[in-house]
Amino acid sequence: MADDLPPPRLLLVEGADDEHVVRQLCSRQTNMPHFDICDKRGFPNLKASIGPEIKASGRTALGILVDANDDLTARRQAIAYRLRRAAAINLPPPPAAQAGTVVDGTPRVGVWLMPDNQSAGELEDFIRKLIPAGDPVWPRAETYIDGILADDRKFATEKMLRAKIHAWLATRAEPRRMGSAIGVGDLNANHPLSTQLVDWLRRLFG
Repeated sequence: MADDLPPPRLLLVEGADDEHVVRQLCSRQTNMPHFDICDKRGFPNLKASIGPEIKASGRTALGILVDANDDLTARRQAIAYRLRRAAAINLPPPPAAQAGTVVDGTPRVGVWLMPDNQSAGELEDFIRKLIPAGDPVWPRAETYIDGILADDRKFATEKMLRAKIHAWLATRAEPRRMGSAIGVGDLNANHPLSTQLVDWLRRLFG
């Protein structure tokens, strides 16, 4: 049955928030190419799926969107190794990847390392850029989270930015997930970084 066939254009992401953010960014665009998104529930699962997904029947384009985390180079090398082993695909050097990597072929393959292909970080670092410039609440959200004593925190130190983002989201007219905040205009979908991500999706799946 046709419904059982793998989608020809597929974006792999690490989690539900990544999927929701991408969907909401795309919903604010016109003439976006169609593609499916698969939440792999973590980088280990995503990494292990690269080989099978790139070889899926009828696959014409495969995107990989992951957090750089603390070491962008190591994350990029981990993906590059899987691509070389699965399909002899070589990623271009990092200077050519600042706008997201797209390698033509069958299938076409793309890699985006959150937040911007150049920096260590994660989805929340991308979202931080989309908070409107001069927003009066953001400094207060930062101060609030910074003021919580370490012994009283229920989150890890490396998740400070995530806590600040969610504190800021809680002050919206209707507190929402990060993706929904894009959809209703609380976050700036026209920021150059979000535009760059959308352009990468167009190049990859168009």
